[in-house]
Order: sequence, then structure tokens, then C-alpha cells
Amino acid sequence: MIYEEISKHVINAFYAVYNKLGNGFLEKVYENAFVIELRKRGFKVEQQKKIDVYYDGEKVGEYYADICVNDIIILELKAAENIAPEHEAQLIHYLKATNIELGLLFNFGPKPQFIRRVFSNENKNINREWRE
Repeated sequence: MIYEEISKHVINAFYAVYNKLGNGFLEKVYENAFVIELRKRGFKVEQQKKIDVYYDGEKVGEYYADICVNDIIILELKAAENIAPEHEAQLIHYLKATNIELGLLFNFGPKPQFIRRVFSNENKNINREWRE
């Protein structure tokens, strides 16, 4: 499994935040707390990581991933009743638009939930020039 050891630490940090805060806060509260927890654990963390999307070499849009860990994992956070298909699709699009292959979707809803998604760079058909 790709980045298995780092993933375990990130998932443990998620549960630490969930166990301290519970559910009911806005996503931004969880994002800020998660960043604190990840940094305490020694990770390089970037909030609201800008992801540009290109088509035929021209920028056509941009996304902002909630958290990027060590420049190799994208974290998308939700505070919803359950993880919905559109949440997972959002994460997949972030992975498609970058050279990052691993994404973790966390839900701080009534029950803590997470989904791990891998999108191999070999399967991406995007112009990679802009990401160098």
C-alpha cells in the first residue's frame, strides 16, 4: 500500500482530533485542529493548497485542497451526516489534477469516517508540464 506508514499516523491524528472535539463544528474548526495535531506529530502541512487545473496547456480552473501532508497526501475534510459520492469525487479530482497519488477523505460527522483513495500517476492523462 502506498505511504502506508504515514497514512496510519495521519489517520491516528484524525481520531485524536475527533475524540477531543466530537462532531458538530464547522469544517474549518476541524481543519485547524487537524493541522495542529499533524504538526505536533512532525508532519509538513499546508492548508488550503491551491491546485490549478489545465486543459491543453491553459489554466481552466483552480481548487483548494483542505490539507496537503508532506507534499504527498491530500486530505479532504467534511463535517456531514455521512460521506457522500460527491465528496469522494471531489477528492479524486484533486488527485487527477496533481502528481499526488494518495488522498484521504475524513468525515467529522456523527460517526468518524474515512476513505483512502489512490490514483496512480500512470493513469492520469493530464499535461504535467505545469507541475514541475
